[in-house]
Amino acid sequence: MLEAILFDLDGTLADTDSIHFAVWQDILIRFDLDIDRAFYRQRISGRTNSKIIKDIIPQLTLEEAWKLATEKEETYRRIANSLKPTPGLDRVLRLTDDAVIKRAVVTNAPEDNAIYMLRVLHLTDTFPIVVMAKDAPPGKPDPAPYQLGLSRLGVTNAKNAIAFEDSIAGIYSAVAAGIYTIGITSSHSSEGLIDAGANMTIKDFNSPELWQLLDSLVGDNTAHPAL
Repeated sequence: MLEAILFDLDGTLADTDSIHFAVWQDILIRFDLDIDRAFYRQRISGRTNSKIIKDIIPQLTLEEAWKLATEKEETYRRIANSLKPTPGLDRVLRLTDDAVIKRAVVTNAPEDNAIYMLRVLHLTDTFPIVVMAKDAPPGKPDPAPYQLGLSRLGVTNAKNAIAFEDSIAGIYSAVAAGIYTIGITSSHSSEGLIDAGANMTIKDFNSPELWQLLDSLVGDNTAHPAL
């Protein structure tokens, strides 16, 4: 039986990929790194800032890395003030209300970003449970964030949950936690997400194949054999 749905934040609840890419592009050019989309997808998307900076700009001290990460996120928040929810999200949330399905956000986003994004998207009250990388180090791609999300929701069997993710790191994390994982192709190709372990991929929450799955899971209040 479907007990819970766990949502990533960036790229899942809202399409933020282009904003993050543009901000990182502007920052990294200072270090003579002119990144393209492929570089962003492979080395940045879905990872924590500490891991990104340690990997790409290892010459920075801890203090310099912290200042750079802070600047990056402050810049992001200035730009991301008009975010809109991913199409169809309202339908999924209504389903969780009607079928009494638990829900949570599981994100690698810094705390200030997570709070800001949920407020801009008018979802603060919708998700009282928000798990961030700081809550379950080392963060995605480790399964710890999703394991903590399940624990906080009171779900003891990961097979009774679904996760929505858009990044490779996020897919790894949710799959490693034993959760049926659906990839959203906002920042990576369907092939890339499937290769990372996603059970299926969708364009957004209006995708017919998603609703076929959800209807089979909750339509007659029985478990789906795919899970």
